[in-house]
Amino acid sequence: MGHVLAEPPLRGTRVVEVGNYMAGPFCGMQLADLGAEVIKIEHPRGGDLARFLEPFVDGESGNFARLNRDKRSVAIDLKREKGQQIFRQLAKTADIIVENLRPGTMADLGLSPASLMEADPHLVYVAVTGWGLDGPYADRPALDIIVQGQSGLMSITGEEGGAPVKVGVSIADLTAALYATIATLAALRARDRDGKGQLVDISMFESAVSLAVWEAGVHFTTGEIPRAAGSAHKLVAPYQAVAASDGHFLIGATTPPTWKAFCRTLGLESLENDRRYIDASLRRRNREALIPTIESVTRTKTAAEWLAALRAAGVPCGEIADYGDVFADPHLVARGFFIDLPHPSLGTVRGLGSPLRLARTPVRHARAGPRLGEHSGEVLRELGMSDGEVARLVADGVVARA
Repeated sequence: MGHVLAEPPLRGTRVVEVGNYMAGPFCGMQLADLGAEVIKIEHPRGGDLARFLEPFVDGESGNFARLNRDKRSVAIDLKREKGQQIFRQLAKTADIIVENLRPGTMADLGLSPASLMEADPHLVYVAVTGWGLDGPYADRPALDIIVQGQSGLMSITGEEGGAPVKVGVSIADLTAALYATIATLAALRARDRDGKGQLVDISMFESAVSLAVWEAGVHFTTGEIPRAAGSAHKLVAPYQAVAASDGHFLIGATTPPTWKAFCRTLGLESLENDRRYIDASLRRRNREALIPTIESVTRTKTAAEWLAALRAAGVPCGEIADYGDVFADPHLVARGFFIDLPHPSLGTVRGLGSPLRLARTPVRHARAGPRLGEHSGEVLRELGMSDGEVARLVADGVVARA
């Protein structure tokens, strides 16, 4: 018998998100995918700055709509006393608060994590910041590129001796958001045991540095400082892009069986017994001689020809796809990874689904990101306010609604 599908894992969990751009909202999106009710708090005039990112359709940002799916937007001016009162009231109904403002910003608004958690000891308060809530860098502004540079990521990205290159995606923001999601789920599990919430302090800087798994292993063992090596692996070879007659393709022949199969597919059996290339580490040390030898053969055929032959031989290999290829990839299409969500201005919004595949409690996707203040009246009425009270708040500029 097949599994009976249950509700998403976080159904019944309320999240209040106060975020801009990427880290906080991406964490909120993960929680929404898992079934949490996410209420996004935005400033009445402008909202999340991601709303100003192109491309636009009828004044709505396609990027914002995709990053903030399945959230409700409540536009409140938190600099106004009445807005702060509404936020405190809303916080008391929440299980989780996620924010990615500068340290101290919420305290300056009279909404410090300590005060909110004192009012509700069950609250899980998640603060995603550039450098952490304390330490010498805590007050510095942070952007993804700044953190990528200071974390060491840019020192190992690109070609050795080349100009500084960042990772193409906002990896410091996104990694911090994923760690924030993991920590939030752990904090909820701990609360299940003892009934107590807690503060979660996630730093983009630490999140980015935590990715240096192999680099830390090398440096703390030998003192060596890892450097950029293009597409090549830092520890083993061949594991990189190599040239074909019409471009490049990727290989990863690092185990004894795949190395043997690779050599035989290329007609380079002589390399199997060459003492410079006996194991993957030696091949890495002698890469400057090895790769030209390999490319003297791979340049004689197209990438597609080599990929077909190497796949038949069981050698890990692959194309270097652009996003035009990726967003039409037949494997992703077959697995239903791309999703189409409704939006009142954008129509149908095609985006990326969640890679979280839970057989019994699947993720949910219902709608694209909200218009600014789209749910202000709805949420405030849920807090017990009358239509007249909501109308007065709108007239006073404390609240905005779509």
